[in-house]
Amino acid sequence: MNRIGFYAMGCEIEAFLDLDDAAADQVLDQVPGWFYRWEKIFSRFLPDSELSRVNRNAGSRTEVSMIFEEVLRQAVKAYQTSGGLVSPAMLPALMAAGYTESFDLLDGDQSSPSVDETAVFDPGDIEFDPADGKIFIPKGMQLDFGGIAKGWAAHQAMRQLSEYGPALVNAGGDIAVGSPLNDGSPWDIHIADPYNEGTDLETFGIAALGVATSGANRRRWQQNGKWRHHIIDPRTNLPAESDIVTATVLGPTVVDAEMAAKTVLILGSQTGFVWLEDHEEFCGMAVLNNRQVLFDPTLEQIRKSYVS
Repeated sequence: MNRIGFYAMGCEIEAFLDLDDAAADQVLDQVPGWFYRWEKIFSRFLPDSELSRVNRNAGSRTEVSMIFEEVLRQAVKAYQTSGGLVSPAMLPALMAAGYTESFDLLDGDQSSPSVDETAVFDPGDIEFDPADGKIFIPKGMQLDFGGIAKGWAAHQAMRQLSEYGPALVNAGGDIAVGSPLNDGSPWDIHIADPYNEGTDLETFGIAALGVATSGANRRRWQQNGKWRHHIIDPRTNLPAESDIVTATVLGPTVVDAEMAAKTVLILGSQTGFVWLEDHEEFCGMAVLNNRQVLFDPTLEQIRKSYVS
């Protein structure tokens, strides 16, 4: 098994390739460059990124790449599937909560900056003309693709690596799996224990799916003496408050799973697991703030059938 690890898009990234060939390392050496290029498109912390330019030019038309347009479409799909709970227009709310710079640079108690009120997101307000490659977002709308862009990047990297052999890409807990290992066995997926750093809470095997974990315990900071986190509930424009600390979901792709995990966390265990039941393409688990661990029936069966 060949592996490469690096830091990009605000998280630790690992890529694995099951290729018994001297060229495997050369293939994996390309992966960081892919992520660095995508980061220059989607980072809200880089003033010259496409995302930053679109936000600065809200109210007028801005030229963007086809990659930007593709991820925007994924973000709109996530918004629609989640019933509006996963919205790409939460940047003002994130800023208001104190997430004003890269998480690595957040230090000490964050102030409450004065920011424009979060606009109600309506996908119909966004216009894209493929003829000239320009996008329009209305004045007042500010986009942040967050986990959707990260999941998209993991999926794209997995697809490119899969041209050489079975591949897995893990971008900060967003995991894309292309196919079983060469011997036919599934990949081992390790779910971290949010209460015991460095310890796995659960391990199971998957052959070709997306896995994502959303956590209120990650990317945390203090604002005016109160703990905040990066998962915003559009119903309140504040960091989500539910009984779930982490939610892990398996889905058709890692982008889908990322949306579903965030939806479940925002909704809380009772309503979130009903949402999972209503969306049969997903299954998942959650760790609650009382340390209880819940599994939906499908993932429970996957757990029971797992042999390490």
